[in-house]
Amino acid sequence: MNRYPRDMRGHGQTPPRANWPRDARIAVQFVINYEEGGENNVLHGDDASEAFLSEIVGATPWPGQRHWNMESVYEYGARVGFWRLHRLFTAMNVPVTVYGVATALARSPEQVRAMQDAQWEIASHGLKWIEYKDADPEVERADMMQAIRLHTEVTGTRPTGWYIGRCSDNTVRLAAEEGGFAYLADTYADDVPYWMELDAHDQLIVPYTLDANDMRFATPQGFNSGDQFYSYLKDSFDCLRAEGGRMMSIGLHCRLIGRPGRIMALKRFIEYASGFDDVWFARRIDIAEHWMRQHPHIRRERPSQMDRDTFVARYGGVFEHSAWIAEGAHDLELGPAHDSAIGLHNALARVFRAATPQQRLGVLTAHPDLAGKLAAAKRLTQESTAEQASAGLDALTDAERAEFTALNDAYVAKFGFPFIIAVRDHDKAGILAAFRSRIDNDRDTEFATACTQVERIAELRLAEMLP
Repeated sequence: MNRYPRDMRGHGQTPPRANWPRDARIAVQFVINYEEGGENNVLHGDDASEAFLSEIVGATPWPGQRHWNMESVYEYGARVGFWRLHRLFTAMNVPVTVYGVATALARSPEQVRAMQDAQWEIASHGLKWIEYKDADPEVERADMMQAIRLHTEVTGTRPTGWYIGRCSDNTVRLAAEEGGFAYLADTYADDVPYWMELDAHDQLIVPYTLDANDMRFATPQGFNSGDQFYSYLKDSFDCLRAEGGRMMSIGLHCRLIGRPGRIMALKRFIEYASGFDDVWFARRIDIAEHWMRQHPHIRRERPSQMDRDTFVARYGGVFEHSAWIAEGAHDLELGPAHDSAIGLHNALARVFRAATPQQRLGVLTAHPDLAGKLAAAKRLTQESTAEQASAGLDALTDAERAEFTALNDAYVAKFGFPFIIAVRDHDKAGILAAFRSRIDNDRDTEFATACTQVERIAELRLAEMLP
């Protein structure tokens, strides 16, 4: 099957109601990435020095050498920046999630004790803060298991959240297969949590952020001053709070935001957000557990994952007596975006629209007359029977039945196909008015109108079958 794995639909136009605690309109969540002591370094067995996210603009790795200046930038984060952040968050009583690189945590026992005393969540940021894009999956899996083991030794409990950042396309799958994580965060695809089905594993995703993130102090087109950072956080907060039911993640690094020229911007934002009564400051594990309670995952049949026979059996009648349309749709590049009524309708309609005029005429002639002989003989499809009944066409007066019969005969004689209208969009009077009006159209106009109505009928049928 030609299937597209990326989910471009997500929660769709209307995300699920978050129901944050205390009727909060927004959940605000701070992450401190603790990477200092876990970055690329020949002392850590790596091939070269670190070159990412520091004050040294344009840094490149030094193969086989220690980079003294780079090391000292990272050391500032552990020695000074962390404690500055710790004082700020504990003084303002704001909870924090730490993304802790296991080897970095092992080299910073006093910082770990401070995290725990503050009741911060310590999620895993991997074994070392290195790039995994080219890693063999089994090597990445082994590092993951080692990270969990070391994290557990250092903190006393295993991590229940996972975020690598410099990940591969195997990372999320491997973490889901491990089976012990309440949530994964290696996506940036939404403003609220969502579920992923990874083979037999139902995995909650609590997406992270790269925009509301102090890393942009160290990247091109990023923040040049604390005021820019504050302004961006405030605008993000105001938008998400106005929308309601959203989550705002804010990414921080001890060596970046922990500098004195930047941390006051973070303090101003916390003060601003704290001024609203409808804000829930939460750790990521709190958000994950809340979402699991409010929106437990329920697996359902997905059109994009059905084999051909099942797909055609289920959707072959959406276009009246025209299973060939479903057969053609199954051959398209389907994906998660087609697992909704709108998405699947688009795929089916593509096949109908691409068909020859003669093929489309066959679909039109497959439709029954309105209130015609087939209806009287109770020989309509189940769908057509329900549709005609919804507009009262199964309970006509003698005069109404006579008018429908006359109009049906005249219409078919003129156009060569029956009058088609999405009856669920109309009442009986509206249907008769449309019938009287459209019979005066020329054939090309009426053919196009009938095709549009056929698509509308299919859409309404799918709306009863899918989300």
